[in-house]
Amino acid sequence: MKNGIPFSKINGSGNDFLLIDNRQGIMRGVGLPSFVVKVCDRSRSLGADGVIFIENSRRADFRWRFFNADGSRAEMCGNGGRCAARFAVERKIAGRTLGFETDAGLIRAEVSGRRVKLQMTPPHGLALSRSLTLGGKKIAYSFLNTGVPHAVLFVRDLEKIDLMGTGKGIRTHRVFAPRGTNVNFVRVGNGDVNIRTYERGVEGETLACGTGAVAAGILSALHGHARPPVRIRTRGGETLTIHFDTERDGFGEVYLEGDTSWSCDGVMYRESYRY
Repeated sequence: MKNGIPFSKINGSGNDFLLIDNRQGIMRGVGLPSFVVKVCDRSRSLGADGVIFIENSRRADFRWRFFNADGSRAEMCGNGGRCAARFAVERKIAGRTLGFETDAGLIRAEVSGRRVKLQMTPPHGLALSRSLTLGGKKIAYSFLNTGVPHAVLFVRDLEKIDLMGTGKGIRTHRVFAPRGTNVNFVRVGNGDVNIRTYERGVEGETLACGTGAVAAGILSALHGHARPPVRIRTRGGETLTIHFDTERDGFGEVYLEGDTSWSCDGVMYRESYRY
């Protein structure tokens, strides 16, 4: 700790994460939620959408602990999972075909250079064509849990939506109490699927959300707007490919595929998280 905490910063389609190898207990004695809030602050510290701690596992190549930028623990994060898989391969923690433990279950991945194909946990909690009332208006949505909960709203124009207002209102709506939900606004047309996401834990828009893209891809197919594999264009401009099979129970084996970008390696000093 005297010499700081080594970290890497990796980006998955616009979602950026700080990754820390904690297999030797380098974070021992540090309050992780508070630490995460501080280092994810883009004005006063390093800045990130979340922090991933890589730890030892008895039944997989490694175990992760994932925290959102607000210090909350998340069961799963698709883009974070892809970044964690690449980190593990680059650091020789695992081979190119690997498995790791998450709060949502065991995740498998295949890494080929920058590109990572991540097997997701089986989606559940499917609810099609539901509605809720927000600010006196009825809002139509569908829902799917792809490791974390996602409400999906199909809209005509992604530029005219009130992402912060509607997103926050649905995220905290009593329908999704007590933990809330992520909220995805999806536009489909001519086979294209575009998405904007209000992400729980970030409490705002992120440039990409892997689990949200998976939910959007599957629900787009179920609503007849697309066929698998579904390509999702994220707010960050990158395209994620969602593999699944609507003819099989649980949609078969569900995969999230896309590129990662390794931004930097460095060392965090105490001043980055004690201010």
